[in-house]
Amino acid sequence: MPDRTALVYRYDGTYAGLLCCAAECFRDKRLPADIQPLDEPQGTLLPVKAIATDEALARRVELSAEKRISRRARRMLREAFLTCMEHKEMRMIRFLLLGYKYGDRVRMLTTNEDVYEILQALRYLNNEANRYIEFTRFSDLGEFLAAEIAPNNNVLPLVAPHFCDRFPAENLMIFDKTHGLGFLHRRGGEREFFQADALTLPPPSEEEAAYRALWKNFYRTVAVEGRENPNLRRTHMPMRYWAEMTEMRDAVPIHK
Repeated sequence: MPDRTALVYRYDGTYAGLLCCAAECFRDKRLPADIQPLDEPQGTLLPVKAIATDEALARRVELSAEKRISRRARRMLREAFLTCMEHKEMRMIRFLLLGYKYGDRVRMLTTNEDVYEILQALRYLNNEANRYIEFTRFSDLGEFLAAEIAPNNNVLPLVAPHFCDRFPAENLMIFDKTHGLGFLHRRGGEREFFQADALTLPPPSEEEAAYRALWKNFYRTVAVEGRENPNLRRTHMPMRYWAEMTEMRDAVPIHK
């Protein structure tokens, strides 16, 4: 599919919507000039084509990726959509077309720019997800445990199952302030994602405030003054995570 049309596709920003964009490419036998989510400003003078989301069509495209490429390639596409990679929509569709040509070997074609960028983006995504598994801090708000995160990638779908397994008997909520995405887990196993522009949590109770103070005091107490290494701490605990970490929220950055 070497030809490109002067059209820009606009879609609803969902993974299913992007797969429908891929199906539209197959029908036209041409790639668009670009693919943009509808909630982003229309920064182009080219003609625009709105692509409707059809869940059944999206499932067929995804199943074809698994059948004609591999299950691992299908997972790569799903996770690539969670990344903050630039031009991810076009890269993902070109990766899909390349996979139809080379099969599962597409994952090894690292000299191809799209394959390379996707692999790099996936590495960043999974590293950030692991960081949030380590650094997410919950507050007890009575009826549920709550945490806020601010990731660059959309890591919530990757980290949420970990906390469901870790706290199966708890009601818990995690809210991603960057992407306006929340996750609820209720006792009994019910799980739900939700969208919100912002979320205001109730102030901590006296008991919660006391536990926060205890945790901060414990963190300070176990430190060995003579072995403090601010640079090493920032390596293992990057400062951009501090605002959501109870023990670091009020810390003054140390420059050395």
